[in-house]
Amino acid sequence: MRQEVESVPLSGPYLGEREEELVLEVLRSGRLSLGPAVDRFEELVAERVGAPYAAAVSSGTTGLHLLCVAAGIGPGDEVITSPYSFAASANCCLYEGGIPVFADIDPRTLNLVPAAVEAAVTERTKAIVAVDIYGYPCELDELRAIADRHGLALIDDACEALGAEYRGAPVGSSGTSCVFAFYPNKQITTGEGGMVITHSEEEWHLIRSLRNQGRPEPGGWLEHVRLGFNYRLSDIASALGIGQLERLDEILALRGQAAKRYADMLGGVAGVELPCPDDEAHTRSWFVYVVLFPDSAARERVIAAFEREGIGYNRYLPSIHLQPYMRERFGFSEGLCPVAEDVSSRSRSRVRLVVR
Repeated sequence: MRQEVESVPLSGPYLGEREEELVLEVLRSGRLSLGPAVDRFEELVAERVGAPYAAAVSSGTTGLHLLCVAAGIGPGDEVITSPYSFAASANCCLYEGGIPVFADIDPRTLNLVPAAVEAAVTERTKAIVAVDIYGYPCELDELRAIADRHGLALIDDACEALGAEYRGAPVGSSGTSCVFAFYPNKQITTGEGGMVITHSEEEWHLIRSLRNQGRPEPGGWLEHVRLGFNYRLSDIASALGIGQLERLDEILALRGQAAKRYADMLGGVAGVELPCPDDEAHTRSWFVYVVLFPDSAARERVIAAFEREGIGYNRYLPSIHLQPYMRERFGFSEGLCPVAEDVSSRSRSRVRLVVR
């Protein structure tokens, strides 16, 4: 009789009694939305990353969308972004009628190559959406210089990078508007949720209005000064986030320890390329542990073994421009971003970076 193998899930949140306590406080207060827990969560995140303003939203995707609205992206505007990311990095401009333009990535950092970004700039370019892929900071200084030279908005998709540092400072502290995400596989979770970080008081008020059906600040419940959205984060979710943020250092340390164990075990395996290490300018916040195989056939053999053993995995990440809806809408095809396409064919991840 075959012995049942206990499955090992791909990822899971790291929760404890403190989170339960804070959520119960909100439930008992009766203030489930637009209450003090949201304000407190925003203040704590802003303080943690060294920024003056933070606005809680319903997801990282909605945060990116709102920054596109704030940047004035409209129909026909081109937005340069990474092909090697979650689809939201490109979708955020599509919601406003923008056109995604993909620049290729560095084969080691897996982030945008600044020279490729500059080469993609045209008279129709409106913004750059950079990505801190897998929690590894992008080349923010070079990208900001490109944006400044061409008069472009720069948005940092830091959805996977809470706790990362760029040139010795927390991601989010540099002055570039960015977004963190709090889905259950992220460093901290609110179930669903995100946080927009900005250094502009004007942009902060705009984001807070846009997320709340276009209501002014201050203003009445039935007063709407602009087209807005219901992109709010609840007090229940914010309470969970406060508890998680209190444990962020512990969570980051545990994720780092798990990543080191993966590196120790896999470092001697021929043909397996490990994640790019930290250096003086880049300190990763571990989101997922992604390895590259020599080719797609080797990856699929390993995946088959994982499936037999009930071990969670994912093919991180398919190239965005080769997703069916992108091909159909824009005619993108193979060869547009060869480095990203090669990495997509050879990469596989484990996300279980916190072990109870």
